[in-house]
Amino acid sequence: MDDWLLDHPEIRTITTAVADLNGQARGKRMPVGYSDKVLEGTTRMPLSVLNVDIWGDDIEDSPLVFETGDRDGILKPTGRGFVPVPWLQNPSALLPMWMYTEAGNPFAGDPRHALDAVLGRFRDKGWQVMAATELEFYLIDDAGEQLQPPPSPRSGKRRLGGEILSIRALDAFDSFFAELYDACEAMGIPAETAISEAGLGQYEINLVHRDALEAADDAWLFKLLVRGMARKHGFAASFMAKPYADHSGTGMHVHFSVVDGEGRNVFDDGTERGSDLLMNAVAGCLNAMQDSTLIFAPHGNSYDRLVPGAHAPTGIGWAYENRTAAIRIPAGPTAARRIEHRVAGGDTNPYLMLAGILGAALIGIEDGATPPEPIKGNAYASKLDTLPSDWHEAIRLFEQSALMPRIFSQELIRNYLMTKRQELSYYDELSEAERIDLYLDTV
Repeated sequence: MDDWLLDHPEIRTITTAVADLNGQARGKRMPVGYSDKVLEGTTRMPLSVLNVDIWGDDIEDSPLVFETGDRDGILKPTGRGFVPVPWLQNPSALLPMWMYTEAGNPFAGDPRHALDAVLGRFRDKGWQVMAATELEFYLIDDAGEQLQPPPSPRSGKRRLGGEILSIRALDAFDSFFAELYDACEAMGIPAETAISEAGLGQYEINLVHRDALEAADDAWLFKLLVRGMARKHGFAASFMAKPYADHSGTGMHVHFSVVDGEGRNVFDDGTERGSDLLMNAVAGCLNAMQDSTLIFAPHGNSYDRLVPGAHAPTGIGWAYENRTAAIRIPAGPTAARRIEHRVAGGDTNPYLMLAGILGAALIGIEDGATPPEPIKGNAYASKLDTLPSDWHEAIRLFEQSALMPRIFSQELIRNYLMTKRQELSYYDELSEAERIDLYLDTV
């Protein structure tokens, strides 16, 4: 038996889980006695499961289903090992997995493999990408007909305003955040600063910089954890892009830098400007931003967040130390020079999001691209090209892009487009209440 399980004899149940294209955990649950089997990498699951829609239904006419006999793939452990599932009543553990074909090749439709393929191109240059995510989420009382902030377990009162960076707002849910941090430590998620954000019941927790594939794993597991832990405490937690029409949307910002074989940051040249490679990467991110919006804003509700003046970028521009810009170069020591990409919503799949951003940056480096001049002042008031403002246009741009095939496999692009078109066709038929119910607990 696995050493971790030997150290945790209380574990009764194990779950194998892999991320589908929407970032949903798909897998199997079994008694702990079957742990040796799953660690051997012999667990089978249909390849099509990674390509179901947000409801968990097969994609109509997908070649992964009837055309190929709905054949199995093989789930293999990612290397992270077992992690506890502290939000369940019974002692349980989760083993993160990724999908391979019967022949033993990485399944091209697996979003974790998509990210690893992009990182492999950095590794070929002798580089490693370091990344960290900032994850915003809402705590929500969804027991009634209208969503509202949950009452504080300490005071019984509900939060009535944004209370940006309020310690009182954090203290109001002291037991939740204390247990959340304990769970992050147990799961190996490097959770750092927690803050109260601008929306009603909105918070943000930053995760520490580490290898980009591990950072994506952290973000994926963190979303599972926060949603599960909130339910354990009697309310909901949601990464939905826009749960309240009149309050701030939910983002997932990512910071990244690139280090060479000697550990030196290739974006740092000792100046405030940053290196030419930094400029190339910024240009690459800007050039791909419209085409990759479908990755950053993957759902119908995502586009309610992308409106001018609502603390989410809409114009395609960059700046130094300016949070109105889509790409921000934070201030600080030049040795820590990095890019902050601020477009993605909290509802994005962390693996696809990082693959899209890092793949775009790498294209900029490979092509020697040059960015425009950095923005000064309010980006919303600048005359900039803009992100697509609706789901239909984002799907069209992703499909017609000449850049996306340089980042993602043709199979993943095909699967993703089929998924989003099917979701769009169903979404148009839903009422507003049904749309909120769909996304509140899923994304």
